Amino acid sequence: MKSTDKDGRLHIALVSLHGLIRAQEPELGRDADTGGQVKYVLELAAELGRHRRVRQVDVITRQIIDDRVDSDYAQLEEPIGPNARIVRIPFGPKRYLKKEALWPYVDVFVDQSLSYFKRSRVPDLIHGHYADAGYAGAQLARLLAVPYAFTGHSLGRVKRQRLLLGKQTAEKLEKKYRFTTRVEAEEMALETASLVVASTHQEVQQQYALYENHASDRMEVIPPGVDLDRFRPPEPGEDLPTIAGQLNRFLRDPDKPMILAMARPDERKNLDMLVKVYGQSEQLRRLANLVLVMGCRDDLRGMASGQRRVLQNILTLIDVFDLYGHVAYPKQHTSDESTELYRLAARSRGVFVNPALTEPFGLTLLEAAASGVPVVATNDGGPQDILANCRNGLLVDPLNPEVIEHALLRVLTEQENWDQWSRAGIRGAKEHYSWSAHVERYLRDIDDIVLHSDRPTEISPRRAKRLPEFDRLLITDLDNTLTGDDAARQRLTDALQDASNVGFGIATGRRLDDARTMIEELGLPMPDLLDTSVGTELHYGEQMHPDLSWRRQIAFQWDRQGVRTVLDQQPGLYLQEEKEQSEFKVSYQLDPELAPSIGQIRRILRQAGLRVKAILSLGIYLDIVPVRGGSDLSIRHLLYKWGFQPEQLLVAGDSGNDEGMLRGRTLGVVVGNHSPELNKLKGWPRIYFAKSNHAEGILEGIDYYQFFGNIVIPNDWTE
Repeated sequence: MKSTDKDGRLHIALVSLHGLIRAQEPELGRDADTGGQVKYVLELAAELGRHRRVRQVDVITRQIIDDRVDSDYAQLEEPIGPNARIVRIPFGPKRYLKKEALWPYVDVFVDQSLSYFKRSRVPDLIHGHYADAGYAGAQLARLLAVPYAFTGHSLGRVKRQRLLLGKQTAEKLEKKYRFTTRVEAEEMALETASLVVASTHQEVQQQYALYENHASDRMEVIPPGVDLDRFRPPEPGEDLPTIAGQLNRFLRDPDKPMILAMARPDERKNLDMLVKVYGQSEQLRRLANLVLVMGCRDDLRGMASGQRRVLQNILTLIDVFDLYGHVAYPKQHTSDESTELYRLAARSRGVFVNPALTEPFGLTLLEAAASGVPVVATNDGGPQDILANCRNGLLVDPLNPEVIEHALLRVLTEQENWDQWSRAGIRGAKEHYSWSAHVERYLRDIDDIVLHSDRPTEISPRRAKRLPEFDRLLITDLDNTLTGDDAARQRLTDALQDASNVGFGIATGRRLDDARTMIEELGLPMPDLLDTSVGTELHYGEQMHPDLSWRRQIAFQWDRQGVRTVLDQQPGLYLQEEKEQSEFKVSYQLDPELAPSIGQIRRILRQAGLRVKAILSLGIYLDIVPVRGGSDLSIRHLLYKWGFQPEQLLVAGDSGNDEGMLRGRTLGVVVGNHSPELNKLKGWPRIYFAKSNHAEGILEGIDYYQFFGNIVIPNDWTE
């Protein structure tokens, strides 16, 4: 496949959904969601935009309209630099939300983005950043038939493992961080991605390896860069910056060397350990001042509870050890002032310290290195690679106070080593961590994907043609949704026949011929749309004309015989009868006592080189379909191709293979007799859980949304 641009240049979409993203003076450290990832994506976009191979790069994020944050985040578009811009898509409530609260709206973002791409230009590559954008980007890439790249930044399984070592229970952690949803999103992103960009070898070997869809042949370690124009060593005779005055308010002897730490107040950052080490060391207090730059705050009472708790603990330790006059902890700093802080630390012959319990990469270590400040850093994750390349300091066990103290004392007292570490850091940052080098390697890999990978035909939106004469469409599952209550089904049929503006569709796991036979047996009208074999076949009208563009799209990398070869030999998996099989679906019945878990099945398929989706329903029915198939994508294909707005579709279902079509901007109804696997959708926007069973539940949902009249959406948002 060739680039869509005539001169061969690329259009790249970087999707990053959470936090506060703006081009000018990004509010880094404002909260847990606005930190290193924001800086990474913005600087990557800026450097890509300057490259001769790139025509356009878009950072696609969320529009926020909220008096608590700047109006910048309400702009639909904002330039970053040459050929680079921020595009903000409205989805969910207008107000600012933390990332854990965004999950119910991510499918809404997918629908909104499809509408955006239909109006503008489909990119050559989509790159998702973090789990939320990882899931959304994977869905968009599958639907738009474009290659996909993923960067996790931090991974849910890793974070959950480490937090379980603390005092909180698994139940409390799940409620707070939604790890189940996050890990499922990461698995989908890894399953879809042709390229996974990691920052360190440790990420690949120890973190991504925890996932069923981990595939080392698609992993590339491309360390992020540092802006070498902004982060530089101090020049002789350079004036003191204004931030020095803020620090002097705290310090009795501001000319002492500086022990600088720069991180948001988060338990994982382990800042309280640093304060304890400093407070208990008479030598450190005599030799140096401690400067803690912990994000920005106006009033700690308005901070998130977790951050406020960490900050209050640090302030308590300062009081316990009577560190007044020795410790500075300014409330505010700008992006430019952060660069000045590193140069101040270098001028004072100080040290930068990162004592985090876990550190996926550590951009601040690069900034310190480029500024000529030696570092003391945790021996976890990214710092291992950074110090191996830059040789500019010491690694420490973040839980060992004696080791931390000894390392800080070495940097502060060994003057010859200080000079060597400072020079090595400056040299190493330029050699290994420039953004230009990062982008060259990145584009080398992207070129290989975009220019040489096979891709199915893109969806061709029908602009002048629509499905027959109706302005809204009811799509319902067949078994256990339409079946089970004959009287209610007849009332639904009568209501549909009276509503000439309402189309009727059925989405089922059954094969087309089997579905048509059952429709006739039930006395149902022939649907305007039949979505069969778990979202792998689409047919329209009385003659059931096939959707050939959908057929071409889902054939992408499909190997039916390969699936049979791998799974037929697995214990506890029994091939269902022939009528349950179809060209793009292989169906098994599963014995939960004997069969591998659904996660293990997915890993087995991935390790065999099979790009597929494994869908489990009712705990025992396993369907294997193409990676670009499934009812979630088939419904969105329908919307995109025929020009329907999601609010014009009401979808109803009862089991796991209906979940995908229920999520998003369509109007969802879960009937009362649903299987437990759908309970996780309770409280999600635009998903109504009916009290009534079967077709009576569909009728209840129709009334709830007033779908046959002037449509209302009472559950448009969720808290």
